[in-house]
Amino acid sequence: MTRMVTYMQAIGEALEQEMRRDPSIVLLGEDCSNAWGPTKGLYDKFPGRVLDTPITEAAFVGAAVGAAATGLRPVADILFVDFIGVCFDQILNQAAKLRYMVGGEVRLPLVVRTMYGAGMRRGAQHSQTLYSMVANVPGLKVAVPSTAYDAKGLLAEAIRGEDPVVFFEHKMLYFAPGDVPVEPYTIPFGEARTVRAGDDCTIVAIGRMVQHAVQAAEGLSATGVECEIIDPRTISPLDTGAIFDSVGRTGRLVVVDESNPRCSVAADIAASVAQECFDALRGPIRMVTAPHAPVPFSPVLEDLYAPGPAQIEAAVRASVGIRQPA
Repeated sequence: MTRMVTYMQAIGEALEQEMRRDPSIVLLGEDCSNAWGPTKGLYDKFPGRVLDTPITEAAFVGAAVGAAATGLRPVADILFVDFIGVCFDQILNQAAKLRYMVGGEVRLPLVVRTMYGAGMRRGAQHSQTLYSMVANVPGLKVAVPSTAYDAKGLLAEAIRGEDPVVFFEHKMLYFAPGDVPVEPYTIPFGEARTVRAGDDCTIVAIGRMVQHAVQAAEGLSATGVECEIIDPRTISPLDTGAIFDSVGRTGRLVVVDESNPRCSVAADIAASVAQECFDALRGPIRMVTAPHAPVPFSPVLEDLYAPGPAQIEAAVRASVGIRQPA
C-alpha cells in the first residue's frame, strides 16, 4: 500500500522502521530529540537509543565510527553539510579506511545524514553542496535522493549495509510530497533511475536538480525536443552504465549539478562520457552548475545561484542546435 508523504516524513519513517527492526541502530547528533526534522518523535519511541550531543561534530562522528566498529549501527546527524569540515578527519581517515586497513576484519555500518543546498536564505556557511568532495573519498558510499520514495528506500539500504554512507538530503525537498509504500523496502546503491524517456538529449540531474530537469524537459517537449532524464540516486557508486546507454541513444549530454563546477560530479560524469562514449556524441557535453563562488545571502542573487529550469533548457537548446526563443 502506498500513500503521499513528504520527503522529510519518508526519511523519518525509514529511521523508525529500521530501528524497530534492529535494536543495534542508534541515532546521535545535535537536537535529535527536539528536532523539527526527520528525527522528530523518535526520542520518546526509542529510549536510550536517540542521543542528543553537544555541538561537537568531531566528537560525535568519531563516537559513531567507534560504535560502528564495535557492533552498533549508528546514524549520525551533522545537520548542515557545511560543518563536515569539523569532523572530516573522522570520515576521511577513520570511517572510510578502517575496514580496508584491517583486511576486512572490522565492518563499519555507519550512516552520516546531512542537509545540503541553497534556497533557504541561510548564507554561505549553511547552503553549500559538498557531495563531490565526499564522493572523492574511496571507501565511502554517497546517496543523493531526489524523491520521497528514493529517500526512504536508499536510507534503509544504507542502514542495513556494512559500509559507511554519507546521505545527502536537500533542505528544499523536505516538504516535497511523493508516493511512498507503507512497508519497509530498500533501493540498491549504484542503480540509476530513468525519470523520463527521450531520444534527443540525455540530461543527468542530481538531487533537487531532477525536479528542475523535469520542468525543463516538459517545456522542451512542447517544441519537439524530447529529453531523457537520468537520476543517478547514488554518486558513489555511480551507475555509469545507465548514463552511457542513454548517451549512446541520444548522442548528447547535459549534466545538471548544484555543486560548484571545479572537480565536481558534473565534471566527473562529463569526463567519463567523453572517454567512453566519444564516438556516439553528436555535440559537446554541457554542464549546468552553480558558479565557482560561495552561496550569496542576497535573496535575488541566491535565486540566480543554483541552476534552474531556464538554464537547463538553454543548455539543451544549445546542445541540439536550436536557437533560444526571442
